[in-house]
Amino acid sequence: VQLVESGGGLVQPGGSLRLSCAASGFTFSNYAMSWYRQAPGKEREVVATITSAGASTDYADSMKGRFTISRDNAKKMVYLQMNSLKSEDTAVYYCHALRIGVRAYWGQGTQVTVSS
Repeated sequence: VQLVESGGGLVQPGGSLRLSCAASGFTFSNYAMSWYRQAPGKEREVVATITSAGASTDYADSMKGRFTISRDNAKKMVYLQMNSLKSEDTAVYYCHALRIGVRAYWGQGTQVTVSS
């Protein structure tokens, strides 16, 4: 099983980034997918979640209107489009797969740094 994140990097405040997560080794379309993040000295927090078929999404309050989660089940990919980035969005972003009552998987994370 693998979840491999990509797309992180350094961006200026107000800029945009698109994170990608490539899944393999499990039945991707059976799993809800989420993005989490963890800033230095803080607990890991959920950023956004999308249901297995992509019919429903949910966001943390501070990300609503700025971030968009999406998925492509044919490609086994999940994405996080991040706009209007702020310095407080600086964190390691993790991809997470969950099938309730069955299994959960984590990726290794990708660093996002928002700084001028």
